[in-house]
Amino acid sequence: MTISEKVAYLKGLAEGMKLDTEESKEGKLISVMIGILEEVGLSIEDMEDNMEAMGEEIDAISDDLSDVEKVVYDEDDEDEDECGCGDDDFFEVKCPTCGEDLVIDEDVLEAGTVECPHCKGKFVIDMGDCEDDDCGCGCGCDHDHDHDGEE
Repeated sequence: MTISEKVAYLKGLAEGMKLDTEESKEGKLISVMIGILEEVGLSIEDMEDNMEAMGEEIDAISDDLSDVEKVVYDEDDEDEDECGCGDDDFFEVKCPTCGEDLVIDEDVLEAGTVECPHCKGKFVIDMGDCEDDDCGCGCGCDHDHDHDGEE
């Protein structure tokens, strides 16, 4: 039974007793007390409703924060592979003409031809001759190798 229901029951008892709320001091006192209890009961119900709504909003915010944490912290773990290259979809190569370091994506790597944005020179990336299958040729690994079989 809620507080409002209990106050309504109390009010019904007082009305059933046919207390004189006009002339009797005790009747007036009980009537005022019941009125105050009604207001307190309604206020408590409003606070409970607000608290429940805020709890649901906090749960939603917590879920959203959890999603953000997964994106922020899990991506950092996935970006690092054995050689510290970073994202698997991007590779670092040197332009043979001007020597600039270029970052290319997997699509450009598959196409095989790269145009340097600095010197506008075009060169071919040949992945077939690399002896180190894990390095990805030109991925920016710490080890050096060229495509003539020398490492």
